[in-house]
Order: sequence, then structure tokens, then C-alpha cells
Amino acid sequence: MTTLIILLFRLIDLYMWLVIAAAIFSWLIAFNVVNYQNRFVALVGDFLYKVTEPALRPIRNIVPIMGGLDLSPLILLLLLWFLKRLILDVLSATL
Repeated sequence: MTTLIILLFRLIDLYMWLVIAAAIFSWLIAFNVVNYQNRFVALVGDFLYKVTEPALRPIRNIVPIMGGLDLSPLILLLLLWFLKRLILDVLSATL
């Protein structure tokens, strides 16, 4: 059971890093630091979009983009952190 919980925590951590990478990647594209015409950059961008967009889209429907600032990655990171703490608290209460 402990191994499954550790695996779940690692998967949540990995997803958190993917959300951070997608946010940074979107900034790099927006400020023309990287060129989206490059095949590798487009491949990485599509992967990050497909992985993170299903979780970010419902948050974007609730929280509007304010002044060009998209807060949905930050909210998703907070929700994932809260989920980890909730799982940890529930497990510690049952043991």
C-alpha cells in the first residue's frame, strides 16, 4: 500500500513539473525566445499542451484571463498540492 501511495505522489509531482514546463514554454513562445516553426519546439509544445490542457481548461472556464495573465497553471498547482496534503492527512488519520 505504501508503494502505491509513493507512486501516486511521484505522479502528482511529475504532473506538477509538466504544468510548470508548459507555463514557461508558453512564455518563451509569447516572447519569441524560441521559434514554434522549429519541428522539435513544435513537438514539445504540442506534447505539453495535450498533457496539461485537459486539467487547465475547466479552470480557465471558471477563472478568466486577467490583463493577459493566465492564472490557471498557478491554481492547478495549488490544487495538486492540496490533493497531496489531503491524501497524506487522510492516510495519517487512518493509521
